[in-house]
Amino acid sequence: MDFGYPVLTLLIVFPLVAACGLFFLRSPQVVRMFTFAVSIIELLLAVPLFGYTPNAEFQFVEKLDWVHQWGLQYYLGVDGISILMVFLTLAVLPLCVMCSWTYIGKRVKEFHFCLLFMTSAVLGVFCALDLVLFYVFWEAMLIPMYLLIAVWGGDDRKYASLKFFLYTLAGSTLLLAAIVAFRITGGTFAIPELMQQNFSFRFQFWAFLAMALAFAIKVPMFPFHTWLPAAHVQAPSAGSVILAAVLLKMGTYGFLRFCLPLTPAASEYFAPMMIAISVVSILYGGAIALGQKDIKKLVAYSSVGHMGFVTLGIFLFNLRGVEGALFQMLNHGIVTGALFMMIGCVYERSHSREISDNMGLGKYMPAFMFFWGLMALASLGFPGTNGFVGEILVFVGGFQKSIILGFFLVPGALLAAAYMFRVSLKMAWGKPSTAKTWKDLNAREWVYLTVPAVFVLWIGLAPAPFFNIIDPSINNLLSDFEKRKVVHLETEQPMQTAANDILDAVAGKQ
Repeated sequence: MDFGYPVLTLLIVFPLVAACGLFFLRSPQVVRMFTFAVSIIELLLAVPLFGYTPNAEFQFVEKLDWVHQWGLQYYLGVDGISILMVFLTLAVLPLCVMCSWTYIGKRVKEFHFCLLFMTSAVLGVFCALDLVLFYVFWEAMLIPMYLLIAVWGGDDRKYASLKFFLYTLAGSTLLLAAIVAFRITGGTFAIPELMQQNFSFRFQFWAFLAMALAFAIKVPMFPFHTWLPAAHVQAPSAGSVILAAVLLKMGTYGFLRFCLPLTPAASEYFAPMMIAISVVSILYGGAIALGQKDIKKLVAYSSVGHMGFVTLGIFLFNLRGVEGALFQMLNHGIVTGALFMMIGCVYERSHSREISDNMGLGKYMPAFMFFWGLMALASLGFPGTNGFVGEILVFVGGFQKSIILGFFLVPGALLAAAYMFRVSLKMAWGKPSTAKTWKDLNAREWVYLTVPAVFVLWIGLAPAPFFNIIDPSINNLLSDFEKRKVVHLETEQPMQTAANDILDAVAGKQ
């Protein structure tokens, strides 16, 4: 679809150009207003994306030679798997600016530069159709996220930011190795072209392991999750919102965009392991969240469990499972992002994230507790909220795969209800009350909490438009996956081939 200008390029470049304009501004208040205006203009620039036609093809494609000698291309496009992530990223930016309006008081200019830089990098990740271009954006987002934690974080910000950086960088190194291997074996960096090729199981085995480890760290899956609670607790509110809403989705997006279409036989082979780790993540994240006294750490550990549902849905390889995974990616971004914004609201009043210092809010902050209650219900998957739609689809997909697997998911849902009700009841009616002198939500807080609340109810009560967007791409992905993984599994001895390669290598050295 041609709108007369490169839509995706403009969406990626505009925040970066605007970020450079921040350095000509002096007043912190002007910086905030300028960044908010940029975020609204960015949303307006995305209006052509509403012309997306639900089908399995990449749309709004932009393709130019980048480095011809190396086969690099500036190659962008979106489909049903990526376009909702693009919209989510665009919606998060103005909310982050508003929730940081009074929260950030130092280096305001640099902070908003990082927000805009981050937006460009994440949009690039979801739009890139060239492996090297994808990797450039993937690595670029490390810099602003590291700075958001290291400069504007809490007392242990240096430890948390360094841990985040090292974990992610370690995974990125393996991802780079896989990208080089695809170029050598497949002869191109273009993702759509690689999706049409059939790679040997031997190649898929090692490529999947390299990519899966990088994506598992980003999600994060157990046992690579330890960087996440530290990063969330130390990050400022906007940093936690970005981290929860979009950065974690880069890992699950990688599984859908790369692992299933490029290494289908290896994905099938490793599916039992990925499902088992996902179930462990669900149960472990919920159990640890149940015992937390820090509200922010509780929500951080809940993310481990929620993202476990996403990875589980992906590796079920059935329509309901993958639909549920995509819905959970979107819903987790909306709900958990809103929860982190509300934690920032109450922290500005109590200067503490401990549950014991934020009790009895129901009487003195009823508007706040209304939004908190809604998001808590969505987080635990209550019918009528968006969380229910994604979670029930994964449950259906799980039971379709195996009755035993389905029953393993039930404790995960019960744990989510337990930890969300526990913290919500204490915050609403706990005694002694700590909110007697606090003011309820102001106009700005009403605005940035109303936006996610609308989507919680819209997706929960009328999800059909979202199904229409994602289903053609999911059906195409699963259809292609089934054809190609069967061919490979019938023509090769999977583990035996890989094992023989290792033995031959060892014997050669000897």
